[in-house]
Amino acid sequence: MPGRHSLFWRLALVLCLSAVVIVACSRWVTIWVANQVVLLSDQAKAEMLGYAHEAEAAWRAGGEQGVAAWLAELGQRVPGEAMVVDTAGRSLSGTPLTDNQIAGFRFQRELDWRMSFRYREMPFIGMPFPGAPDQGRLVMQLPPEHMPGGAWPLQRTLILTLLPGIMALLAVILIYWRIMVPLRALEAQVHRFRDEPASRVETTLTERRDEFGELGRSFNSMAERVSGLLASQRQLLHDMSHELRTPLSRLNVALDSPLDEPALRQRVATEVDKMRTLVDDTLALVWHDTEQRGSETGPLSVREIWDLVVDDAAFESGWDPLRFRCQLPEHAMVLGNLNDFALTLENLVRNAIRHSPVNGEVVLHGNREGQYWHLWLADQGPGVPEERLESIFAPFVRLDPARTTDSGFGLGLSIARRAVIRQAGELWAENGHPGLRVHVRLAAAGNV
Repeated sequence: MPGRHSLFWRLALVLCLSAVVIVACSRWVTIWVANQVVLLSDQAKAEMLGYAHEAEAAWRAGGEQGVAAWLAELGQRVPGEAMVVDTAGRSLSGTPLTDNQIAGFRFQRELDWRMSFRYREMPFIGMPFPGAPDQGRLVMQLPPEHMPGGAWPLQRTLILTLLPGIMALLAVILIYWRIMVPLRALEAQVHRFRDEPASRVETTLTERRDEFGELGRSFNSMAERVSGLLASQRQLLHDMSHELRTPLSRLNVALDSPLDEPALRQRVATEVDKMRTLVDDTLALVWHDTEQRGSETGPLSVREIWDLVVDDAAFESGWDPLRFRCQLPEHAMVLGNLNDFALTLENLVRNAIRHSPVNGEVVLHGNREGQYWHLWLADQGPGVPEERLESIFAPFVRLDPARTTDSGFGLGLSIARRAVIRQAGELWAENGHPGLRVHVRLAAAGNV
């Protein structure tokens, strides 16, 4: 169901009002035109008044005989019946009125009256003598050529088809204009964004509460993300090129040094391994940045994955597995992606090992919080300055830039955060006094 501010309701309102206006206007125009077309024309009125003058003149000149002669002569010129009567309806021609003439006298119409389309024969028109209205009047059938409304069927058809069509076209133009104005603004913004990634949709559009406002806000959100990705990729390339210069420089120094072959081979292998690690971590980071599909998730046992990660970490670092402790219950289950979750724990453990003191420990804690499991990994290292707690998740960030041989490339926490975000989770850090605590919140799977 469309929302209260949806464009659907505005368009529906415009269409409903347009329909009502079209019907009302068509009816009004139809009635007005119908009333106009049934009126006698000025030419017909003038001709009929001329007959009344002639009838009065015949009466004055010859009385009944004059009127009878004139009526006979009129019958030769004009089809239909005619009679000259006094105000009481008595014939002034000496000839009694026929039944049809009596009926015509009763239903006679004035010159200014509207004629009816329902007449089966020409209507009778009554006109008093122009010079002596109280002495008599001419009542005659309207000549067929003066009957109004001959074009009414065609006019009515045009009114009921052409007028609604024109008004509907105006309504469409109004709707089109209302839709195209914001669409053209968005189109212009898209073209502008192609050349100016910093440009955004204006607030006049994003503040709208309908679909266009939502589209504008979505475009700005997309533009922010694209701009961020472009900036991130540029920074990533810059940082990666910088990081690659260090092992390449050491290789150049080693090749120019008087090292024997075994030592030189060892140095080359070490530097190549570091560059491979850098490339692998960078590719993993880029993949997490650009991959749009959601991870396939399922229930995961935190302790089982922890044990696998600890086995690998103990082998790589030479630590005793007992220095990796887990304070979670056996039933701790999260809803996540196996590869992403394992990658997250692996990078967090490596980071903790890297900053732990001699004989330090790494401990995984956690508790159930409603529909989530809140996990945190604690080490016993020096911690992080409070103002750097968020920046450590940026790529290639190291707290001690001078330590380039054993402090990694600053990608582990970045990869871990992106892996957690792909699982619809959260990852953040805080100081544990001592050490650093890295928190992970993921949806819980199963019952407590």
